[in-house]
Formats: sequence, structure tokens, C-alpha cells
Amino acid sequence: MSEKAKTGIKPVASNKKAYHEYFIDEVFEAGIMLTGPEIKSIRAGQVNLKDAFCRIRNGELFVDNMHISPYEFGNRENTSDPTRERKLLMHKLEIIKLARKIDERGFSLIPTRLYLKNGRCKIEIGLGRGKKLYDKRETLKQQQSEREAQRAIRDHRG
Repeated sequence: MSEKAKTGIKPVASNKKAYHEYFIDEVFEAGIMLTGPEIKSIRAGQVNLKDAFCRIRNGELFVDNMHISPYEFGNRENTSDPTRERKLLMHKLEIIKLARKIDERGFSLIPTRLYLKNGRCKIEIGLGRGKKLYDKRETLKQQQSEREAQRAIRDHRG
């Protein structure tokens, strides 16, 4: 069974760079306001979260720099800027809680995943602290040693 068949969630895009650049402490799910052609492009998998970031302005949450390619079958009337600012939908109290954490402890809001959940587009936002260069090196060493261990186990069995 596929992941979608089990949970009703279809992964569209993930931001692997976010886990390399930040320690993600907490994740939140938010809806996203899109136009018709944008959701069609997302369903086709034409989205990139690599340079995206979130910000809170006037008590509302927005995602910037998320690239959604223009829908190729749309007409010139319904095309929009691929990296335009898009409003995220969360409860007011959750946004206030996020704003407090960002102000107090210097966290950043980073989009980590984009997926379709029961036909609706959702974005997963990570509350992260920036990594220093030595932290990034340590993470890479850990990943490499885990890969080598998995490879050794696999080769030992076969």
C-alpha cells in the first residue's frame, strides 16, 4: 500500500535543506491560500520549498519565496508570480504562540514539507534554531556513519 492509501496524505515536496540548516524543535500544520492554477501545479508536483521562509505580519502568517511553477495549461489571465507571498491558515492562538517563541528565543519559521491531505494542500512549518558550521559537520558525520552501518548489515546478510 502506498502512503496515500494508508493515511490520505500525498507528499508533494520536502525541504531537506531545512534539516541541514536548522535544528527543528516543533512542527505545525497550516493550510495555504492558493489560486486555482497554483493548486493544479502543486498536484503535478511543480513546487520548490528550498529557499522558502515564513513570517508573521499583523497577526497573520505568510510564506515567502515558495516557488510554484505556472500551470502550463492555464491562460494568461490566471497566471501569477511563482514566488509571490502566500497566506497561511492557522488558528489565531497558534500564531500568537509562534510569534512569542520567535521573539523570545530567536527561532525561525521554516517550511519543511508540502503535502495534500484529503485533497487539501497543507504545509508543515518547523520552528527551528540555526545550526553552526560545526553542528552541520556533526550531522553529516552521523548520517554517514548510519549509512555505513546499514550497508554493513545489508552486506552481512547477503
